[in-house]
Amino acid sequence: MNRYSMIVQWSDEDRLFLVTIPEFANLVVMPCTHGKNREEAIRNGEEIIEMYLEAWQAEGKTVPEPRTLQIA
Repeated sequence: MNRYSMIVQWSDEDRLFLVTIPEFANLVVMPCTHGKNREEAIRNGEEIIEMYLEAWQAEGKTVPEPRTLQIA
């Protein structure tokens, strides 16, 4: 299980749940992936995180650190 954040939002325009990975915001075009329902979107989000991490590591690029939500 990875520790990266995932934002899942419904898009009326696309009629899909769109997934954004905040830690990847400066590295990839957003949103990262989508799904027909929330569960599919989350599964696709997990897969895309793994895919990007593997690619960046193979290319020797710096991998962004997961962020932790700070609750006051």
